[in-house]
Amino acid sequence: MLGATTPGWPAVLADGAVLLRPYKRGDARAWSEVRVANQAWLAPWESAPPGPWSEMNSPRAFGYVYRDMKRAARNGDSMPFAVCLVENGRERLVGHVNLGNIVRRAFASAYAGYWVDHRAAGRGVIPTALALAVDHAFGPGGLHRIEVNIRPENGPSRRVVEKLGFREEAYHQRYMHIDGGWRDHLGYAMTSEEVAGEGGLLARWRRVRASS
Repeated sequence: MLGATTPGWPAVLADGAVLLRPYKRGDARAWSEVRVANQAWLAPWESAPPGPWSEMNSPRAFGYVYRDMKRAARNGDSMPFAVCLVENGRERLVGHVNLGNIVRRAFASAYAGYWVDHRAAGRGVIPTALALAVDHAFGPGGLHRIEVNIRPENGPSRRVVEKLGFREEAYHQRYMHIDGGWRDHLGYAMTSEEVAGEGGLLARWRRVRASS
């Protein structure tokens, strides 16, 4: 299991059927299956090394990904969560949430990134997972601000942060090299004060879901 003695890590978070936990070495096959099955859904939005998608997302490749995540978590630079659905007593890996580029002291900030299996999309899994991660970051994680940067064309990802009430606050031109070119991104952000009066982001999300 990924582990560290940094604030807020390791951690296991859950709400209903949605479970966030540190990755394990044994996740290699499940991670690869989900990633390979979602090439068309994920590849246009991700910054990836050159090479066939199947090779970059193979069980063997997971070994390198896991090693990098483990190192970053131990250094306190990130909190990488496997997103799972627990149904009929069985746990299924369906996505990923990471709080990365963590800077502490006066900045106390991180960037959030996420993806979900298209077969689990539309069920509120990633909004719930991100809300869990943000509440954890603002509590045990000791952070004050979470940022999310998304390509303007990525409607499903934008809807996640907009449902949760992240502020759109910036337009970053040619921000990141993705899918063969330098792509613009929209910058969203949230600070702990914005959800403190609502009992946290997960509580806000539950009210949004109940009213829709």
